[in-house]
Amino acid sequence: MPLSVSKQASRAVWLKNLHQWHWISSALCLMGMFLFSITGITLNHASQIEARPAVTRKQATVPAPLVAQLKAYAEAHDGAKDALPDAAEQWLRDTWSVNVGGRAAEWSVDEVYVPLPKAGGDAWVRIGLEDGAAEFENTDRGWISWLNDVHKGRHTGVAWNWFIDIFAVCCLVFCITGFLILKFHAANRPSTWPVVGFGVLVPFVIALLFIH
Repeated sequence: MPLSVSKQASRAVWLKNLHQWHWISSALCLMGMFLFSITGITLNHASQIEARPAVTRKQATVPAPLVAQLKAYAEAHDGAKDALPDAAEQWLRDTWSVNVGGRAAEWSVDEVYVPLPKAGGDAWVRIGLEDGAAEFENTDRGWISWLNDVHKGRHTGVAWNWFIDIFAVCCLVFCITGFLILKFHAANRPSTWPVVGFGVLVPFVIALLFIH
């Protein structure tokens, strides 16, 4: 087999594999790229998009036996960050349908405070250990704030953080295979490298001149 024919066959195999990886990675990235592109715009204009937080406040009194249990625990864990006892978590679920999910609470001798940050809002629970007065506050900043936090992976949980990492790898595969496909076709498309160079140069120049 002539060398040129062998090179052409090898080139065809490489192109076939690159195109296959390229379309697979693009299919896997499609929805994620759409989501992150939209939320990139909303994040960039966050100060111009009015958000009206909806705040919900609730109050209740913790049963005396549970208060005694919490007070004894607080005296032994003053200044510590530790999860609520199971009985306290169950009381919150029964009273306000709040699931603290074993999150670390901030303990002191006179109160226990449980921060419950979440995507698109915030929440917290406070239980006074002197009188058993309990408060729950939930703040919802709207779906745009939720999408922005999803974009940043802020308070979104382990599963979503894993998704972001896997999505980033798929994007890298998409970009690298795209670049290699461009390299294969560059000989027949003279504008390939000038366009690639322009795409690299523009963000570099903007960052160098206008980001301080």
